[in-house]
Amino acid sequence: MEFLDLPPLALAAGTVRLPGSKSISNRCLLLAALASGVAEIRDLLDSDDTRVMLAALQVLGVTVEPLGGSAWRITGAGGVFPVKAADLFLGNAGTAFRPMTAALALSGGRYRLAGVPRMHERPIGDLVDGLRQIGADVRYTGQEGYPPLEIGPADIRLDGPIRVRGDVSSQFLTALLMALPLTGREAVVEMTTELISKPYIEITLNLMARFGVAVDREGWARFRIPASAGYRSPGTLHVEGDASSASYFLAAGAIAGGPVRVEGVGRASIQGDVAFADALAALGARVEMGENWIAAGAPESGRLRAFDLDLNHIPDAAMTLAVCALFADGPCALRNIASWRVKETDRIAAMAAELRKLGAQVEEGADFLKIAPPAALRPGAAIATYDDHRMAMCFSLAALGGVPVRILDPGCVGKTFPEYFDHFLQVTAPVVAIDGPSASGKGTVAVRVAQALGFHFLDSGALYRLTTLAALKAGVDLADEAAVAAVAAALPAEFPGDRILLSGEDVTDAIRTEEVSAGASRVAALPAVRAALLDRQRAYRRPPGLVADGRDMASVVFPEAPVKVFLTASAEARAERRHKQLIGKGMPANIHALLQDLRERDARDAARSVAPLRQCDDAERVDTTDMGIEEAVSAVLDIVRRKLPKQ
Repeated sequence: MEFLDLPPLALAAGTVRLPGSKSISNRCLLLAALASGVAEIRDLLDSDDTRVMLAALQVLGVTVEPLGGSAWRITGAGGVFPVKAADLFLGNAGTAFRPMTAALALSGGRYRLAGVPRMHERPIGDLVDGLRQIGADVRYTGQEGYPPLEIGPADIRLDGPIRVRGDVSSQFLTALLMALPLTGREAVVEMTTELISKPYIEITLNLMARFGVAVDREGWARFRIPASAGYRSPGTLHVEGDASSASYFLAAGAIAGGPVRVEGVGRASIQGDVAFADALAALGARVEMGENWIAAGAPESGRLRAFDLDLNHIPDAAMTLAVCALFADGPCALRNIASWRVKETDRIAAMAAELRKLGAQVEEGADFLKIAPPAALRPGAAIATYDDHRMAMCFSLAALGGVPVRILDPGCVGKTFPEYFDHFLQVTAPVVAIDGPSASGKGTVAVRVAQALGFHFLDSGALYRLTTLAALKAGVDLADEAAVAAVAAALPAEFPGDRILLSGEDVTDAIRTEEVSAGASRVAALPAVRAALLDRQRAYRRPPGLVADGRDMASVVFPEAPVKVFLTASAEARAERRHKQLIGKGMPANIHALLQDLRERDARDAARSVAPLRQCDDAERVDTTDMGIEEAVSAVLDIVRRKLPKQ
């Protein structure tokens, strides 16, 4: 896809389950490969960066086995890599290239390491200098100080401290710390400059300790790896959600109402980027945090406060704050961000250029950005992403200013978060899921609520009725699950205005017959049919939001919906309403028979093995027994406006 057009957005709310942390994922993979024993790594990030690491480990003789889902089994080499000659391609993955360089330099083989052109523009000289101090044979095959590299076998000596700079990238120190236990001897690393991005070193030390190597440190200036240190598998590891990725969703909540809740990181996280939540709180956002979740909503004033912050400790998440500056009440400054210059692109220059497209006034320096937000964002900006995943994700937030935004090369998010835009849609096109027993009025109420909110509407029951009608027309036995599912998967349905078309034929009334209604109840209980219609139902979700009426809208189709309502009424009240409805249409009806039918249907629906009738734990109950339609609609809208404050 060359570009992705985001429509004007005004609201963000809901829950997102985060993908695994890139920093933790690639560190765990390398440590497991160097350890003795077998490790199972669960919740591993599936992205470009982890794929190149997995591929490299296999080339180097490490047994790597997928276990299904996001779990992998790594059989460690118990030390240096067994394969002693290899050519490795590591893309633009700094979390793979830098640590792999150090590990290979101590593996006694001949290796060549290369990446994409941008990787060859990212400095590695400080790491190479540190390795050469202990006798490693590492040579540049292109520009001095930059990849690609050639590595040869060498006699490693550890007769003094290894002195290395820490003011360009913390990955150089991480690489040395992770590799030095391979020598089996005591090693000391001393910093010659201030160390940036200290929280990333905390991640490294924490994970090394889990693999049995405890590093002693004196502040942030000196690190000692003990003699005879060796990695041992801890067994099973679970990768935390990515805290840097959390920043986009938390910022969305802070900009556009919220609350947006991210799950997978929280108070117990070992990632420094959880401090982004503190930065948002300093901007006035409403922030809450649990052990494994964080939630953010807009300030009471509705607008973020201007800020002037030193962001050296959260360089990746800090990029999100640069876009937050567009929504602040005054000029903002991001300081001590020099490391941006040597990331996937020159992020200071790139961020300045793209913010200007949206109307901001921007001043850039060697290690800072100053941003004056415009009175209103400039619509229609085409945002260049520079093959940098974080540029694409950050600037998606600009659409929350109520302007259309075009993201060029959106596929670059595959580096760390391939499904990012799907998740972004989850929170920027919120769902109001309405369920309840038959004849509770949920369909009528849902339509009226959608109209009041200006949201799209999904009558999921109509899809099951359409499937039933299409199957009957095709002569398909409704008990033949596979055949009915095939009909559902290819359902030629359209919904122009308030009409329902099947293969171009208006079937608005035909799907409401008793035969179709009874058949739809049977069809809706078939798991294969529900699975066939799942993606079709989810496709109805689009900005500005969706009101979805149906049995498993809240539990299966949209489990992350920020608003869930269970609309109910007594069986007697429902029977009376159905009776009036039928009489009003000139159709014969017996209220006693209707009441008996509703009670039997309730019992069947509650006993169904698939999508049984029940109230979700997080749904709010609205009993309409003594309410008219207007009162019921008003009650649901009150819930929506409480859950989605910007509505």
